[in-house]
Amino acid sequence: MEAFYRTHAYLVEHTNAPVRRDLMDEIDWNDRLIGIKGTRGVGKTTFLLQYAKEKFGTDRSCLFINMNNFYFQGRGIVDFAGEFVRYGGRVLLIDQVFKQPNWAEALVECYNRYEKLHIVYTTSSVIPPESESLRELKRISDNYVLHGFSFREFINSQTGLNFRAYNLEEILNDHEQILKTILPRVRPWNYLQDYLHHGHYPFFLETHNFTEQLLKSINTMIEVDILFIKQIDLKYLSRIKKLLYLIGLEGIAAPNITQMASEIGTSRATVMNYIKDLEEARLVNLVYHEGDEFPKKPAQIMMHNTNLLYAIYARGMSEPEIMETFFTNSLWRHHTVNKGRRNGMYIVDGVEIHVCDKNKHVKTQANSYCARYNTEVGHNNDIPLWLFGFLY
Repeated sequence: MEAFYRTHAYLVEHTNAPVRRDLMDEIDWNDRLIGIKGTRGVGKTTFLLQYAKEKFGTDRSCLFINMNNFYFQGRGIVDFAGEFVRYGGRVLLIDQVFKQPNWAEALVECYNRYEKLHIVYTTSSVIPPESESLRELKRISDNYVLHGFSFREFINSQTGLNFRAYNLEEILNDHEQILKTILPRVRPWNYLQDYLHHGHYPFFLETHNFTEQLLKSINTMIEVDILFIKQIDLKYLSRIKKLLYLIGLEGIAAPNITQMASEIGTSRATVMNYIKDLEEARLVNLVYHEGDEFPKKPAQIMMHNTNLLYAIYARGMSEPEIMETFFTNSLWRHHTVNKGRRNGMYIVDGVEIHVCDKNKHVKTQANSYCARYNTEVGHNNDIPLWLFGFLY
């Protein structure tokens, strides 16, 4: 146990998150069992350590452990938690809990056995096969999602400022007033290209070789977060990787599922299942026409964020593809994004929004909007695209 305390102390001491994530204040830390879900690279480990540093400092009643530690190959979570409680432990932070066999069952048992113990655990965004233990865990656990950096959080990290988030209604109706509070203090468009290239994943703060690190993370997302959790045979790994590459080649056009199935050597149904797995891993976003949903073919399959576009595809990406990917990624968390009738048109919670260049003429109705790129300002129903990056 002392070895774990020493590791915990070292990690907490050397944790320095330049941007405090809003989720820190949204979680009710009094709950006994808290799950934090998120894709690889969004900062779940740092988030746990920052919580330990903020709330406990050197207090040994809190302990961080990671299931990558080989110690847990020979000992389960339940026994370890019991020993921690006997040492006076009150808050156990478990990182990557899904790597432990029967992890859901173990967390449920800890909850039932150790009434004074609080557990905060992190897991993948990929949904594991349904089980009785998993259903019970969902019932007793309070679950949250940690996302990658928004454009707002990226600007805050680069400038030391503390801009707040706005909801969609505020951006649609009050964007001119919002701009008056932002533009005198920063020039957002000067930061957008860096964000599009490397700003979504917080590890850009720790490494100069961002693209190589992201490529490693993408491969781990597929090899572990998809194959391991979904229990897919390793021999199909190359198919899923090739499918992700083909999706990128399709751009923002309607996907040709039959052609993709032919190219990776499997059925259309299997391709659709793989696409859903890629969506859960936050590698792609599926955009449907209104009224449609999985397992129907989506109207568009887009990379989940623009960092993935730059990391995976060396081809020349069109400006509309990059900007529409940014728009979709900024909105999908809390809103339903559907494909509109024309290129660049999206229906967001029933509201028509056109993503277009500042100089493009678009026929719009009274209740529709334009999200325009290559501009910092907006007027009436024309809103600068970058401002949608302030939604969270």
